[in-house]
Amino acid sequence: MVRAIVGANWGDEGKGKITDMLAAKADIIIRFQGGSNAGHTIINNYGKFALHLLPSGVFYDHTISIIGNGVALNIPYLIKEINEIVEKGVPRPKILVSDRAQLLMPYHILQDTYEEARLAGKAYGSTKSGIAPFYSDKFAKIGIQVSELFDDEILEEKVEKICTLKNVMFKYLYHMPELDKTELLNTLREYRDMIEPFVCDVSTYLYNAIKEGKNILLEGQLGSLKDPDHGIYPMVTSSSTLAAYGAIGAGIAPYEISDITTVVKAYSSAVGAGEFVSEILDEAVADELRRRGGDGGEFGATTGRPRRMGWFDAVASRYGVRIQGTTEVALTVLDVLGYLDEIPVCVGYDINGEITKDFPTTSRLKLAKPVYEYLPGWKCDIRGINEYDKLPKNCRKYIEFIEKELEVPVKLVSNGPGRDDIIYR
Repeated sequence: MVRAIVGANWGDEGKGKITDMLAAKADIIIRFQGGSNAGHTIINNYGKFALHLLPSGVFYDHTISIIGNGVALNIPYLIKEINEIVEKGVPRPKILVSDRAQLLMPYHILQDTYEEARLAGKAYGSTKSGIAPFYSDKFAKIGIQVSELFDDEILEEKVEKICTLKNVMFKYLYHMPELDKTELLNTLREYRDMIEPFVCDVSTYLYNAIKEGKNILLEGQLGSLKDPDHGIYPMVTSSSTLAAYGAIGAGIAPYEISDITTVVKAYSSAVGAGEFVSEILDEAVADELRRRGGDGGEFGATTGRPRRMGWFDAVASRYGVRIQGTTEVALTVLDVLGYLDEIPVCVGYDINGEITKDFPTTSRLKLAKPVYEYLPGWKCDIRGINEYDKLPKNCRKYIEFIEKELEVPVKLVSNGPGRDDIIYR
């Protein structure tokens, strides 16, 4: 069985916790897209972790963790992350890396940084992790596949082509130092030695695992609204954040994905620029929610940036759930809202005087104003409750209101940051 775990919104929905929890019964966990530009925060028996490249199932002895071909692979970052969790007492995870994954290089990070500086006030709010230049190079066919590290002739050809193109840009557009071919080749040979023990024909490995009836989790990064096709373009990421891409980014048949668990937050948050209709504009109110949110507050796991805060957006979430092909919803951080007398929920968008419940394209999204309904709060701490019927009545009403708006069953409710803070419905 293959299950995808993906986000409905802007990312930061709590996918890491849900993956970590569901990995208890999984054999294989795969990261299928994105790079080290977003983090998954996990709290379990070993402590608190912010993973960036590693799948969130690395904490179990029985699991195989895979970096799929759709990932932007920063090799030194991966090795560093493995070593960091081992130093904290986690057993050394069993890792496989697709021989078709492509390398995120130091020059991608430089280019990302230079471009954001050049754009200045019109920048995209990049984490400067090199993601956009990486995927640009992949589709311009000047990326470097893991398999190519083991062929010196191909590598030398690639380096020649890369330096010719990048140095024109670095010298004349950014007025920065040019890449050195010899230095770049040496770096790639170092990367080859670092990654060699993990390299695998992942697609064949997964084909056989599916035939053997293994339980497989596909872990997505960010959420529906950051997808380059279906999100708030251009304030999006550079790889598809949708469950459908899981088949491509892992190398399996699309019909193998039977379950799609989409993670939805009980309120909204976003890192970086972009349209955000239900954003809380009163900074004191936003800061209170930010301070109480998550574990240790709502700050980016990668950047440390304060997240932008908003109320639950039923329009964006319903769209995000639909575009993922959701079979069940996991609702997270519900416990955070226990301090509120009443809870606003955005149920529609007012665009030039017309109310819509359908999520529009970005140009129309810029005109949207939120239409709110107000639900009564439950005014108590719900952590520690593990049965749905024992939740306060107003809390259950809030969940059921969201479920009705999403039009998909809410099967999991997270009421705390720990692995076991979960209610099954």
